[in-house]
Amino acid sequence: MDQIFLNGLVFFGRHGCYASENELGQKFVVDIELSCDLTAAAASDKLEDTLDYVRIYNLARETVEGPPVKLLETVAGRIADAALGEAGVLAVKVRINKPHIALPGALDGVGVEISRERNNE
Repeated sequence: MDQIFLNGLVFFGRHGCYASENELGQKFVVDIELSCDLTAAAASDKLEDTLDYVRIYNLARETVEGPPVKLLETVAGRIADAALGEAGVLAVKVRINKPHIALPGALDGVGVEISRERNNE
């Protein structure tokens, strides 16, 4: 299966369990891996034969910058579900990193990774 990557997307959101996270907000870093068939695009060199990267980017941006939720799992799940709804996407993996987290020690951040596949019913 072929892959398209959107890595290191940085958005400002207000997600978290604490009031300060919702009020102040913070940076979220999103990576998206899309599984699809790129045979036609590779052969034709035509934009209409591949996935619309801009559309996927905007789906992620709208989700992260949208209404706050408590869990990163919810944010990642919503991005995955939206991406999976796009034509041609067979599977998706979404990784979200929250680099500025208040924990008693040094770390680069916390995050989640969610994988979803198209249901072929």
